[in-house]
Amino acid sequence: MAMRFLLGWAVLGVVHFSLMAAPPNVLIVITDDQGFGDLGVHGNPVVKTPNLDAFSKQSVWLKNFYVCPVCSPTRSALLTGAYNYRTGVVDTFIGRSMMRADCRTLAHWLGDAGYRTGLFGKWHLGDNYPLRPEDRGFQQTLWHHGGGLAQPSDAPEVETQTAYFNPILTKNGGKVQTKGYCTDVFTDAAIDFLKASRDKPFFAYVAYNAPHAPYQVDDKLAAPYQKLDLSAGGFPKIGQPWATGKVNTTEIAKAYAMIENIDTNFARLMKTLADTKQADNTIVIFLTDNGPGGVRFNGGLRNRKGTVYEGGVRVPCYIRWPGQFKPGHVVELPTAHIDIVPTLKRLCGIPNQGSVPKIDGRDLSGLLKDEPTKQAPRNLYSQWHRGDAPEKFRAFMVRGEQYKLVQANNTQPAKEFTPKYELFDLSNDPYEQVDLAPIQPEIVAKLKADYEAWFTDVTSLGFDPIRTHIGSNKQKVTHLSRQDWRGPDAGWAPESIGHWELHAEKTSRYSVTLHTDTPATEMTLKCGDKEPVVVKFDARKKSQQYTTSLNKGPFRLEAWATVNGKRVGVNHVIVEQQAEKQQ
Repeated sequence: MAMRFLLGWAVLGVVHFSLMAAPPNVLIVITDDQGFGDLGVHGNPVVKTPNLDAFSKQSVWLKNFYVCPVCSPTRSALLTGAYNYRTGVVDTFIGRSMMRADCRTLAHWLGDAGYRTGLFGKWHLGDNYPLRPEDRGFQQTLWHHGGGLAQPSDAPEVETQTAYFNPILTKNGGKVQTKGYCTDVFTDAAIDFLKASRDKPFFAYVAYNAPHAPYQVDDKLAAPYQKLDLSAGGFPKIGQPWATGKVNTTEIAKAYAMIENIDTNFARLMKTLADTKQADNTIVIFLTDNGPGGVRFNGGLRNRKGTVYEGGVRVPCYIRWPGQFKPGHVVELPTAHIDIVPTLKRLCGIPNQGSVPKIDGRDLSGLLKDEPTKQAPRNLYSQWHRGDAPEKFRAFMVRGEQYKLVQANNTQPAKEFTPKYELFDLSNDPYEQVDLAPIQPEIVAKLKADYEAWFTDVTSLGFDPIRTHIGSNKQKVTHLSRQDWRGPDAGWAPESIGHWELHAEKTSRYSVTLHTDTPATEMTLKCGDKEPVVVKFDARKKSQQYTTSLNKGPFRLEAWATVNGKRVGVNHVIVEQQAEKQQ
């Protein structure tokens, strides 16, 4: 069967490796808010990561590997090979983490080439059709909505305080109640996928939501860490100080327990590959999506998640392919999330053409194989701040082979800000301790000009709101939450209020159910230009159902509760097309 599969590929002319070899499997494991210093192999004397440490010695280390400062932008770039602004993703919530529907992902490319594709864990690029992983090339899925568990995207019945245990997830498009700790549950599903029919190669994307806050984990696993010195005094004094005062050692202990659990589950994945005799023909990539989400040891790097300093954007990345990549090989050249797609496409024999959006990354296969490879000089870019659209010069970095330009102000909403340009020679100052901007103005000017050209290029498509579709045969029930609503007052606070930009695929009648956690006197629904529908509300209830007719096309849905005479946004809106009556 494998040879028949390969010969089919050969006819298509897309095989770049010997026909005597089976196409490689691909396993990407990405964790959430695990920083550079959250591994034993990176100098952390406390956290227990023996399996990841061992894996690092079997792999190529992309030593200077860069991502975005926060989750969704990294993930869109990782899966498309394009800078996140090209994909429409600018932030992590309130409608800004939805990836344009026309973007092709690695799952599309590999699935079209005959791979089985599966996603297990965090998606964070759109909760509803046509933006779900099921719509983006993943054939098997088990995932949570929004940016994590215990967030407003959870189903209305979820208890936030225990959301990491027995989570309610989406499996192949339908809601399921699972049993166990979230990381274990995702690993179980991934293992089943790895063990499934092996007449085709697989691509498994295992995206753990741990160790993202809130720090929910088995108390027994956290207890040993709570007995240790988790203050700055218990860690090596290297590079930038990570704590200048009292730190939350309880949170650090739980974060390390979550990472230890990840390490245990990673070992389960590696054992499955070995037991099924797939290890030698599987490319395994381990990386994280940004710096640590909490204040803890970060290997001496400056700052953490949410910043364009090294501590926010430089992360672990190890790649193993037995017999193809030399264990322990180190790639010093700066690399990034955008490089993973073109590299895997080359290694899996898929032409790098016709991509939407444009692929910005480079094929690193020669570097991984330690072959004589000449790479033209390039810059890597990263930028993140709150807002519906990116603004030039706010919170960005330019990383060249030697120098890095940083303008770290202003990540939060602001009408005006004062930029501060800093320049670091990372070849001699990896911890960003000496600002050379005052004495190297010509380099600052050059990198700043490069950034302006990049910004103009990657933002050329604009940032109109990306719409959720309702009434599609591919998703019968649409679950809208505060994750994807928009508006100047949208947010996650109880008093926040926003709206959803939708597109009805059919003119039809729809049921709309509004959920609120706040006892209200009345509930109101407004769809597009239609008059608002107001219903007196029983304060003992938490939901109200309406039925309304909607025309095919785009419209805005607004819904709110009235509490003590004040408008308050609802927590969830469930939309379902009504069945057509038989004539």
